[in-house]
Formats: sequence, structure tokens, C-alpha cells
Amino acid sequence: MGLALSLRAAKINPGYIVLIILSIVWLFPIVWIVMTSFRGESGSYTSYFLPKELTFKNYIVLLTDSSKFPYLRWFGNTLLVSVCSCVLTTFIVLSTAFTLSRIRFSGRKLFMNVVLILGMFPGFMSMIAVYYILKGMQLTQSLIALILVYSGGAAMTYYIAKGFFDTIPKALDEAACIDGATKWQVFTKITIPISKPIIIYTVLISFISPWTDYIFAKVIMGDDYKNYTVALGLFTMLSRENIDKWYTRFAAGAVLISIPIALLFILLQKYYVEGLSGSVKG
Repeated sequence: MGLALSLRAAKINPGYIVLIILSIVWLFPIVWIVMTSFRGESGSYTSYFLPKELTFKNYIVLLTDSSKFPYLRWFGNTLLVSVCSCVLTTFIVLSTAFTLSRIRFSGRKLFMNVVLILGMFPGFMSMIAVYYILKGMQLTQSLIALILVYSGGAAMTYYIAKGFFDTIPKALDEAACIDGATKWQVFTKITIPISKPIIIYTVLISFISPWTDYIFAKVIMGDDYKNYTVALGLFTMLSRENIDKWYTRFAAGAVLISIPIALLFILLQKYYVEGLSGSVKG
């Protein structure tokens, strides 16, 4: 009570104090992993926070020594899977959302209810069935399998995009149809050009999932070392026989893999927020 009164006397909002504490809690692991990536001393544990020796050797070895851990190949695999999945997922989500927002057809509400119920179950519940389906198609341990898995259930995430499309006046569609435009032309030439915020939001979400996923990649890839994604590859560095020597390089790899996502959010944050606000209005 005394602290609250003193803060009020100093005209300091107690909410700011809470936010500062939470910021420290959230930022501490990030600062720690960055400092570890520059640590010159090897080993997975030290009794001190600040490294006694700072070096770029961990990054150099990680990027140049591919004899044991081909990090650059893993990074390329992850980028390929994420980009392809992002393109497919974005198209599927936007197409599904536009269809359910603009077209009334028999079974529409039933479809939306079924998808809503299915979306309540976590995706990893189906991973064994998905694995055997891919095995029957002889697609296991391939990057194509990962792309199919990440984009296969994209239609179930249409809700936010549909909410955004609902805010676009239907008069635009009707005017275009009077001029002879088809539904596809309305979608590609009218709706998409004015839906930049929700497109950016969908791209970000669909890119992050395969970029950071470990569970599905582990089940599908098995022991195919060369087709590992970064998440799988970094985890192998933490095995008992590798952790002492490779822990600081693991930290360097974790920092590098987080940079693209951080840059995307910083550059596209405006559209990300607009996409969400548009869906709330709908």
C-alpha cells in the first residue's frame, strides 16, 4: 500500500512498473542466448551471466564447418519449406475465406461448424495417421512431405481472413458483376488489391509455423540428416555427445534463425495490426 501511495504521489502509473517487470522477464532469455552465442568458453553451463571472453568464432564455425552439422543446408531446407508452405497456405486461406464470406451455398454453415470443431483439436493428434499416409505415398523423409503437411490444413484457419473480407462492402462485388466480372476476377482484381493487411497477416502466420516447427518435422524426417530443418538440426547439437562442444554454436544458430522472423515482424507490424483490427470489426 505504501509503495502504491508513493507511486501515486510521484505521478507514476503502477501499470508501467508491471510492464517493466514483465519486459525484463521476457527479454532476459533473449539477452542470455545472445550473450551465450558470443561466449568464448565452451560448455553448456557457467556460473556467471556475462562471458569472460567474447568471440565471433561460434558463428564462423557454425557457418563454415559443415562436416558434422551442415547448418547452411538446414537453413536452406527450412527456407524452402517455409516459403512454399507460405505461398500455398496463403492462397488456400484467402480463397476459403473469400468463398465463405461472399458466396452463399448449401451446407455453408455446416461446413463452417465442422471446421470450427476440427480446429479445436491440436494438429499433432493426427501426426501418426499423417505419417502412414505419407509412407503409403512414399513421401516420407522429403521436403515435399513437410510442405504438404504444413499447407494441408490451411483451410481451417480462415476465420480471421473471413472477418476481414466481411468488412469490405459487397457493393463493390455487385458493381463488378454488373460489368461482367466473374467471381475469380472479383477476388483477384478487386478484393485482393484492397486486402493488403490481411494478406500480410496470413503470410506472417503461415511462414512462422513451418519455420519454427519441430514435432511434425521430427516424425516425418526420421534420420534423414541432409533434409533436416534448422529446428531438428539445432536439437541434435544438444545430444549428450555434442552439447559440451556445440552448445555455444547452438546458441549462435538459434540467434540466426530468429533474425528473419524478427525482421518480418518489425517491417510488417503495421499491416499485421491492421489485419487483426479488420477481422475484429467483422
